[in-house]
Amino acid sequence: MRILVHDYAGHAFPTSLSRELAARGHEVVHAFAGSLQTPRGDLQRGPGDAATLEFREIPMDPEYPRYKYSFRRRRSMEIRYGHAAADFVRQWKPEAVLSGNTPTETQEPITRATVECGGRFYYWVQDFYSLAVDKLLRKKIPVAGGFIGAWYRLLDSRQFKRSSGIVTITEDFTPILAAEFGIDPSRISVVPNWAVIEEIPALPKDNDWSRRHDLHDKFVFLYSGTIGMKHNPAMLLELAKRFRDNPSVEVVIGAEGIGAEWLRRESAGAGLTNLRILPYQPFAELPSVLASGDVLVGILEEEAGVFSVPSKTLSYLCAARPLLLAVPQENLAARITLDHGAGLTVAPRDMEGFLTAAGFLHDSPNECAEFGKKARAYAEATFPIGKTATTFEKILTAKS
Repeated sequence: MRILVHDYAGHAFPTSLSRELAARGHEVVHAFAGSLQTPRGDLQRGPGDAATLEFREIPMDPEYPRYKYSFRRRRSMEIRYGHAAADFVRQWKPEAVLSGNTPTETQEPITRATVECGGRFYYWVQDFYSLAVDKLLRKKIPVAGGFIGAWYRLLDSRQFKRSSGIVTITEDFTPILAAEFGIDPSRISVVPNWAVIEEIPALPKDNDWSRRHDLHDKFVFLYSGTIGMKHNPAMLLELAKRFRDNPSVEVVIGAEGIGAEWLRRESAGAGLTNLRILPYQPFAELPSVLASGDVLVGILEEEAGVFSVPSKTLSYLCAARPLLLAVPQENLAARITLDHGAGLTVAPRDMEGFLTAAGFLHDSPNECAEFGKKARAYAEATFPIGKTATTFEKILTAKS
């Protein structure tokens, strides 16, 4: 079967699905956008990959990172990218297309092209882009924002109706799809996201990467991943301030973009020497990067609610380190962490609670070890790709 897996962002975990589907004999193209400023997976075919697997980078305007936070400029680039992706669909003519992490107006031509070619389109719902845009623009430009938000909702509704099936990452999305878009729950399959545990072993803190960055003998609060509109980088700044007089503690952030730049300016202004900002690291280095952390930190704003599940926390669970999350308590990341004893969580705006929890983890090595052990146990029980690939294979090969 010819399957196109389109992961706009080029994240790590969808690549493992494409690799496994190809290993099972399917002809798979894994497509992604070029020029994005985001953590990437291994997006090249390796010696162990099936011959039926191809990675296809679809060009994005190289100026995109510069205008990522300019809605008007970014929108035109995303639309052009969507048409380029649709052209590839028409050229390759896949039988099934699974597309996620994709802006609404980018997704539109991809869904149309798939249906025009006689293929089946499956909308992989990672978050609700249209609802986020609607909410944001209604705040910024109340009257016009309402009309623009309605347009994005309409586009999503059309795309859901064109889809042969809808795949969501959490059951929390099912009532939202029903209430906001009128989707019959029988059309929805829930497949939780995962991390590429096969490629993220639990490593010792003293490793080549930590030594290259002089972190092997420090207590490290590590944040790795995107810092965007759904995050509050001030919490990381305050974390560094809380430990500024302790030379054995560093706050290390592997990120790029507006949040990282803000932190760089603010930490310099505050004279902090214990907050270090690094660019995104290659995926091959991720196990060593995560192992260098003593506590792995994740942040989401209150408005994210159940709408966004940060994939970084799933990779964190593989590393056998305790998690410290400032996220809505109803968010899936918080529920996993609490239900499985993988770390501590606080509300997104609870700065003092966040700093108190950080202090507790710093002072409690035995508890940290237990949190890390339980985190890894959950990952080993949940993330191996075989079962997940079987679920997707059944979804994608079923005739609608």
